[in-house]
Amino acid sequence: MRIGSVALESPLAIAPMAGMTDTAFRRLVKRHGGCGLVVTEMVSAEGLVRGIDRTLEYAEYTHEERPIAIQIFGGDPEKMAAAAQIVEGMGADIVDINMGCPVPKIAKHNAGCSLMREPAHAAAIVGAMAKAVKIPVTVKMRAGWNDEDRNAPALARMVQDAGAAAIAVHGRTAAQSYTGSADWDLIARIADDLTIPVFGSGDCIEPEQIVDRLRAGVEGVLVGRGVLRNPWILAQARDLAEGRPARVVTAEQRGQFLLDYIDLLERERIDEARAGTHDRFVVNKLRALNSWYTKGLENGSHLRVAINSAGSVAALRALISGFFDVSFRGEFCADAQV
Repeated sequence: MRIGSVALESPLAIAPMAGMTDTAFRRLVKRHGGCGLVVTEMVSAEGLVRGIDRTLEYAEYTHEERPIAIQIFGGDPEKMAAAAQIVEGMGADIVDINMGCPVPKIAKHNAGCSLMREPAHAAAIVGAMAKAVKIPVTVKMRAGWNDEDRNAPALARMVQDAGAAAIAVHGRTAAQSYTGSADWDLIARIADDLTIPVFGSGDCIEPEQIVDRLRAGVEGVLVGRGVLRNPWILAQARDLAEGRPARVVTAEQRGQFLLDYIDLLERERIDEARAGTHDRFVVNKLRALNSWYTKGLENGSHLRVAINSAGSVAALRALISGFFDVSFRGEFCADAQV
């Protein structure tokens, strides 16, 4: 499939998740196959325009992640257009607009999902950005602000007319946040109505669910929490879609993923000012990931508690190696901590 001039090898993508889908995680998922597009954590348009270092870090990516979309959020058309030009200058393949974040601290600044409450203004942002850059402009939105205002079908047509090259729709409203169920019937209707590619998102925890969604009419699927629990889910879904059994992931492979993630994190964001706290940064990243990664894993709660108690990177490595080696043999000591 294509998004504007950008060709994707697969219609499956990693959804942007703040604090979770950093460049290290995205690279590891991409290496396992099945992933046609990665999207960065959301980046403030204001921060990009002002050149704030911390903001620029969220937009970091590597060549092996391509094609890459950098997602930005904001509410001012002029600043969003200027931020899009910065994204283009950074070499990104696509610039994506966040119109789906339901978090109040984003919405109160007329950004994220609150843009869906002002469709004309949202379309104006898309139009300004599309005129400012040559790379494709895409939009991620929700079903609507709440059940009384499920306006994604109308807004999707408006942003398409304004110049969007593709959209992604999460099938919940902002009011739902992540409760209830995603409305995939709504997403399918939008896909049927538009001429640009439509990605669907929501409730894809198993590879079979991803394949079912693709066959229901959307051009692509954006996977968020499912890929945090199982970084192989996109590769497994591609296996199924191409008529092969989904690959089996061993306990040893799951452990190695975490060790590889630690190795990549240790080489990132190291500067003189933060060298003394880098270990803590790595430990906190592993704690955040393992709130998802350990779900559904046998004795996963024991590993989660142990990682949350670990005080160093060395302790993390020992815990992970021990847990997965022993687990692989069918044994685990719940008291084993370093």
